Amino acid sequence: MARMIASYSTATPAGPRTVRKAVVPAAGLGTRFLPATKATPKEMLPVVDKPAVQYVVEEAAAAGLDDILMVTGRHKRAIEDHFDHAFELEQALASKGDTVRLDAVRDPARLAAIHHIRQGDPLGLGHAVLCARHHVGNQPFAVLLGDDLIDPRETLLSRMLEVRERYAGSVVALTEVAPEQVHLYGCAAVEPVGEEGVVRVTGLVEKPAREAAPSRYAVIGRYVLDPAVFDVLERTPPGRGGEIQLTDALQDLATDGTVHGVVFDGLRYDTGDKADYLRTVVRLACARPDLGPGFADWLREFVRELEDGARGTRKGRRAA
Repeated sequence: MARMIASYSTATPAGPRTVRKAVVPAAGLGTRFLPATKATPKEMLPVVDKPAVQYVVEEAAAAGLDDILMVTGRHKRAIEDHFDHAFELEQALASKGDTVRLDAVRDPARLAAIHHIRQGDPLGLGHAVLCARHHVGNQPFAVLLGDDLIDPRETLLSRMLEVRERYAGSVVALTEVAPEQVHLYGCAAVEPVGEEGVVRVTGLVEKPAREAAPSRYAVIGRYVLDPAVFDVLERTPPGRGGEIQLTDALQDLATDGTVHGVVFDGLRYDTGDKADYLRTVVRLACARPDLGPGFADWLREFVRELEDGARGTRKGRRAA
């Protein structure tokens, strides 16, 4: 599906407020990665040499968001510890003169002002966002989901913040998916606004059947939300799965024409799926200047060995 472009625009200039706060929901149980997540939060699973959630916080900080609220649950203390100072470890590294690892240990605590709140009952993404109301106040804010990692070389979040400044309201990230995948996502009905890569969202359906999907534009885990979403979430009843769905609240706002979408076709990694998680590690390792060249050479040799082994197996079967 091509990006939708039209010859008109009804953009409304945003107010003078600048988005400074981000919310990172991190209360999920991570059942798809058991037993690894029995005692380790899924957000702390390593992607090369950093936990997945650190990539998310780095993305927020790179976009200028300097106040980040983690919405966690029970058994998530490791996340709080990771973004705090580890004085004994820092002293040990400093005494050895190991400045490289010392900086790596200190960096998470220096990314932003990071706060934590517990969700309590796991009542869905909408409820997790609602838990941030007191901290956020009457300000627009970003929401970043940890299962969706956006490649550090992309500028999706900054683009969404720019769209929020021009159009006000709320902004969601959209990506085009194959028809057989639409049932895995919230799916958006859209109309053009006259700007390439930007659409107005006129409706949202949470995980629709393929034949009922309004488009192939799926909502991925980046949002810039107007504080009006809190009042809507307060009155949003539990929806699919008995949870309070953020998609349902955004559907309510979309009827007023205040939700826009940024169409993203860049590098995105789904770390909520085992196979995609492994692919993410490989891709990001290959992109690292310190690891990539040697790792890519090994990977090419490994693939050749797999192919040779497969050919040998086929020959053996034919001979038999």
